[in-house]
Amino acid sequence: MTTASVVLDDFTKVQLENAYRVLRTIRAFEERVHVEYAEGNIPGATHLYAGQEAIAAGCCAELRPDDYISSTHRGHGHAIAKGADLTRMMMELFGREGGVCRGKGGSMHIADFSVGMLGANGIAGGGVPIGCGVGLSAKVRGTDQVGVAFVGDGGANQGAFLESLSLASVWQLPVVFVVEDNGYAQATASKYHLRGLDVARRGEAFGIPGAVVDGCDFFAVRDAAVEAVRRARSGGGPSIIDCKTARFFGHMEGFDQQAYRGSGEAEKLRAERDCIQRFTASVTGAGLVSPEEFDAIDREVADEIARAAEAAKAAADPDPAELLTDVYVSY
Repeated sequence: MTTASVVLDDFTKVQLENAYRVLRTIRAFEERVHVEYAEGNIPGATHLYAGQEAIAAGCCAELRPDDYISSTHRGHGHAIAKGADLTRMMMELFGREGGVCRGKGGSMHIADFSVGMLGANGIAGGGVPIGCGVGLSAKVRGTDQVGVAFVGDGGANQGAFLESLSLASVWQLPVVFVVEDNGYAQATASKYHLRGLDVARRGEAFGIPGAVVDGCDFFAVRDAAVEAVRRARSGGGPSIIDCKTARFFGHMEGFDQQAYRGSGEAEKLRAERDCIQRFTASVTGAGLVSPEEFDAIDREVADEIARAAEAAKAAADPDPAELLTDVYVSY
């Protein structure tokens, strides 16, 4: 596993502040969702991304507005990093009419086509073939757009993942497969269901290059994304970025007591593998952004999340007449 040899001089102050804002926004959004779910305000299955922020932020920082991403059941962070509106996202989680999917998708199927976020997915690994569709579309139309397909370590064991690797390799599609190995496929540790092997190695069988990086290190993820996106955009074909990360909450809100974790494991992860703490330590240590400037961003983000939550609570429920709209087939 590689970590970044950070050359902070490569970043402007604005870039570092923007990256921090994305990291902090994802964390604050998820922590607010955790509270709202516990209070009974959010229906349906909800999976939180807290702890994995560096992956979404590092990968999406290298994408253009016209690039696309496909997500997993744990998709809030991806949507935020790609530019989805926070208030409309919160409304969607609350099941309200003003949501990005008009309150019909909820957490596990949240999408925002306007920013190139093609949706979270209730099927493990289900978003990976969609990433190939993006790549095929770009290749047929002759654009230099790129698709990024996120998948968890558990989803990487689905047949669709290997089929997608084969397809992307044969057709040399401009796709980046980003594996988010957070240590558990629901409750089964990676060391058991992957037998200790890095998912990136599977690409070797298809002639796809792969990198294994510390997914709690924004700069390591960003460096890998720079290379993989450049390769895809220039016609070099697909790549795999295998990110070793950690989730701070359970697999799913309300239904996971985390009995599979060792005593104090979650607390240790927060203390030792917090991607936001690592980012701020590197940047403030180099004197490029002051702690006070980061604190100001924290306050701005907190206010924005609070406004989004209050707007969601005040928003109307979807009209029952909308039940049969937004479907592909009429009977």
